[in-house]
Amino acid sequence: MEMPTPRANIVFGQRLRAVRKDRGWTLRVLASKAGVHWTYLGQVERGERNVSLLTILRLSKALGIDAGVLLKGLRADVDPGHEADPDQPSDDD
Repeated sequence: MEMPTPRANIVFGQRLRAVRKDRGWTLRVLASKAGVHWTYLGQVERGERNVSLLTILRLSKALGIDAGVLLKGLRADVDPGHEADPDQPSDDD
C-alpha cells in the first residue's frame, strides 16, 4: 500500500511553484539556477519528493528569497496513533 503524500510536501511545492511563476520562470530556468534537474523540481512542486535542507537553501537562493518564505508554518505530519507531546523529550533528544 502506498503512503499518502505528506501535506507539508504539497504545500511546500505549491509555494515553490507560485514564487517561480511570479518570476515568469519555467521549471528548467529555476532548476538551472538552483543546480537541480528540472524533472526533480517538477516532482518537488507536485509534493512527490522530500526535499533536503541543502536543496531548500539552493532553491531559495536561486529565487532570491529567504527559505522561511517556503517553510513558514509547515509541520511534519504525525501518525494519528502516535501523537507527539511537545512537553516530552523525544527519542532523538
